[in-house]
Amino acid sequence: MEIGFLGLGIMGKAMSINLLRHGFKVTVWNRTLSKCDELVKHGASVGETPAAVVKKCKYTIAMLSDPPAALSVTNGKGYIDMSTVDADTSSKISEAIKAKGGYFLEAPVSGSKKPAEDGQLVILAAGDKALYEEALPAFDVLGKKSFFLGEVGNGAKMKLVVNMIMGSMMNAFSEGLTLAGRSGLSPETLLEVLDLAAISNAMFRLKGPTMLQNNYSPAFPLKHQQKDMRLALALGDDNAVSMPVAAAANEAFKKARSLGLGDLDFSAVHETLKALDHSS
Repeated sequence: MEIGFLGLGIMGKAMSINLLRHGFKVTVWNRTLSKCDELVKHGASVGETPAAVVKKCKYTIAMLSDPPAALSVTNGKGYIDMSTVDADTSSKISEAIKAKGGYFLEAPVSGSKKPAEDGQLVILAAGDKALYEEALPAFDVLGKKSFFLGEVGNGAKMKLVVNMIMGSMMNAFSEGLTLAGRSGLSPETLLEVLDLAAISNAMFRLKGPTMLQNNYSPAFPLKHQQKDMRLALALGDDNAVSMPVAAAANEAFKKARSLGLGDLDFSAVHETLKALDHSS
């Protein structure tokens, strides 16, 4: 099975290497072509343009950073967009693919760098059911579970809801770590208590220790988390859902971006609390 892969950022690179390790033939493209060099060492071929990749491969996966980037490389054949975009953008991509005689599946993923490296993503697919079934061998390598959610747009909406919850939780977690420390408690002990409580979760377990070490090496860049919060709030507008917690979390991520933290991990929103403390 030969697969084209467009976009070799944190996620795309890990996913492409995973496919190569499991015996898939992969042709890659990235706007900065030098990013393809490492993939070539793992056995990938390189396409000079997205169109060249699509022409060569029956199936093409795109993992791009934002809606304009996703729209800019639409082509025919079997096109699987694993980027996180809003439902309207996903529908536009679908229409563009179908107009060129292709078929389309949106398949955004839940998970960041390590799950991508380990093939433990959760794939939220919607669109062409036949393409979903044909792509399952690849999805089974990339993820621990795949969902088919029906019509185009549903995958995008599900991903935005998941990331909205995640971003809101990260802000509450940051406030809790800060409050523990300021009130004379050990944040490390707080992490132990949380891990034994009903609120225990993988994100707290993974991110807590690195946050206490001021280590924000990007698994999921903060600027992308803020983009997803903004898109989720727009989805709330469309459906008349009041989202005061998500709105406050979005403002915190915007504050972090204004402090120059956008390229760090989304857990760097923790630094906004320190900034507030220094300004008081």
